[in-house]
Amino acid sequence: MIKYISIALIALLTISCGNTPKELAINSSGEEIQQEKKYEVTKTDAQWKELLTAEEYDVLRKAGTERPHTSPLNKQYAPGTLICAACKAPVYENEYKFDSGTGWPSYDRAIEGQVERDVDYKIGYARTELKCNTCGSHLGHEFNDGPRKTTGKRHCINGIALDFVPKGEELPALRK
Repeated sequence: MIKYISIALIALLTISCGNTPKELAINSSGEEIQQEKKYEVTKTDAQWKELLTAEEYDVLRKAGTERPHTSPLNKQYAPGTLICAACKAPVYENEYKFDSGTGWPSYDRAIEGQVERDVDYKIGYARTELKCNTCGSHLGHEFNDGPRKTTGKRHCINGIALDFVPKGEELPALRK
């Protein structure tokens, strides 16, 4: 009996703690309330599927993970900006990249205000998920094992979630 109650409780928590992004707002009475976050770039699931490859869609919109050591961005250290592959918003500067040895591109910080943090329980415990603040696409996760001389953070990012724009080239317009 306790087993079934535990399973039901876990299912209820999973449903009530879904992946719909929330943000705090103040209602007309001055009370804090949670409401669904509105992104500058929003598309239907069908529109994202039309714009992205199957692999991009899995990572960016379904929070999948690319295989380690498969991204050409792992060894890309030239000066430039990394943009979200879904909406084309700038999210990282390559000057903050470092070799973490993990097999995924790693940065010690994002461009200020361009990446949001969320909580991800996908593998059974809480991790800090990193998302594009413009469209809500999944980029990767943040860990506390980055370079101690800078931020101490490691933004472990799926290379397929990013496009590289070399320094001096114009950034593309947002994909609205």
